[in-house]
Amino acid sequence: MADPWDSQWWLSEVTTDPSYPEDVLPLLLDILHPQPEGRYLDLGCGEGQGMRAVGAAGARVMGCDQDEVLLRHAVTAGPVVQCRLPDLAWLADDTVDGAFAVLVLEHVTEYGRLVAEAGRVVVDGGVLAVVVNHPAFTAPGAGPLIDPSDGEVTWRWGKYLEEGTSVEPAGAFNLTMQHRPLGVLLTTVAAAGWSLERLVERGSGPAAADRDPLLAAQRHIPRLLGVRFRNTRHP
Repeated sequence: MADPWDSQWWLSEVTTDPSYPEDVLPLLLDILHPQPEGRYLDLGCGEGQGMRAVGAAGARVMGCDQDEVLLRHAVTAGPVVQCRLPDLAWLADDTVDGAFAVLVLEHVTEYGRLVAEAGRVVVDGGVLAVVVNHPAFTAPGAGPLIDPSDGEVTWRWGKYLEEGTSVEPAGAFNLTMQHRPLGVLLTTVAAAGWSLERLVERGSGPAAADRDPLLAAQRHIPRLLGVRFRNTRHP
């Protein structure tokens, strides 16, 4: 992750975003299915929302992130380490039962190295759960199209089939969003020794749709993707 980061924007905007408790975190728990007393690593934990959700399910959890300000908040949810992903050299092999990343992979350039490192630190047979903005949503040029004749909302795919980037405002800075087609996302993880177990696509949740008529009209369009993989590096 190379972009400058506005931690105060994150604390003021993202931590109060109702889509996290309504849509994002429930999808994480559904995909990860944390086991009581299991040991889990939050990759890019931010201020700890994912850590708290997994910890509340009875699991033991630790986190890592590059931002010191956010880590001061996350430490209330469990042990944390400051690092810049994909660097996990500070963690020994076979340390945790599972790892998870929530809306993080879109910001990681060395995606293949990250999932390989996750495979090293997660025990054989352990899990990796990722929640990302759906690739249909991240493609450069993608966005809603509204038919003026009847108000129907469809989706412009943009340059979906090509890997690329787009820039999104985030407080005082801009964030680079990495777009990878679904096939690239899955095969990169498989090449690192992970086996696909479950894939879930979600549109806007009911509460979000109630707040925003445009989101309500897009409920049939995928917004989030959740995937669980099993570590099979030793077949």
